[in-house]
Amino acid sequence: MSNIGLIIEERAADIGNFMVGRLLPFKQKRSVGPFVFIDHMGPANLKDYQNVDVDVHPHIGLSTLTYLFEGAILHKDSIGSEIVIEPGAVNWMTAGSGVTHSERTPEYLRHTDKSLHGLQIWVALPKHLEECEPSFHHIEQKDIPQWEEKDFDIKLIAGEAFGKKSPVPVHSKLYFIEIKTQTGAKLSIGKDLYGESALYILNGAIVDGGIRYEPKQILIAKDTKLCEFEMEPNTTVYIFGGEPFEEQRYIFWNFVSSDSSRIEKAKQDWMARNFPKVPNDDTYVPLPDYLIDKKPI
Repeated sequence: MSNIGLIIEERAADIGNFMVGRLLPFKQKRSVGPFVFIDHMGPANLKDYQNVDVDVHPHIGLSTLTYLFEGAILHKDSIGSEIVIEPGAVNWMTAGSGVTHSERTPEYLRHTDKSLHGLQIWVALPKHLEECEPSFHHIEQKDIPQWEEKDFDIKLIAGEAFGKKSPVPVHSKLYFIEIKTQTGAKLSIGKDLYGESALYILNGAIVDGGIRYEPKQILIAKDTKLCEFEMEPNTTVYIFGGEPFEEQRYIFWNFVSSDSSRIEKAKQDWMARNFPKVPNDDTYVPLPDYLIDKKPI
């Protein structure tokens, strides 16, 4: 019997000058554990005249996790961070009381053909940390726990699972795991997970309960645990989840909070340009007109 309770298909979304596949939030499932937002970027092949330029925009009440499969992104923020993220590394920025940042094609790639492929993730903060000081951490690929187990290559990108802990400084009990197989095999991991669980198929396919699932969808587990499923050869999946928070999280544009009035204040502060600035970047993403009178959900 299948343990899949809900299937969420990727939906196209425009983040400025780049299209992504939106996975979370979804009308019937606003979050999985503390994970409240996931965008699948690409895969995109960009010409020498095409670049990603996401101008300065704000966040509150969350941590962002950027994880690339291909390409590179230059991250700059109001904390003073400036770093190029490349495949396998993790950018972890905690917005807390308020942060701004931009994401761009690095200078060394702006005049050549290039590719971009990865995941952009938001993780809500525990209520007592929603107004913490902003912080930024970059974790190199070599520092992420990775190991082989039977027919699988496993990487613990963030959080705790399998008796291991990633160096990404998360703020709640969660996990974000990469599992690859070249040969294909049955995977049983239910006893190693906790809280709510979901699985994203990047490539290949899995079979669960006699049903075959292919890429560009998130599979939400019924009973908070993913039990056993078959991974076909040359398949890569990402498993994420953790302990959900007791309080509802409101999401409005780039803001996340357990308090809707806090989001309204952030909205007004952004329109009045009262957020911290990114050094040497005066660009500004205005609040979309259709959101000015809209309430958080």
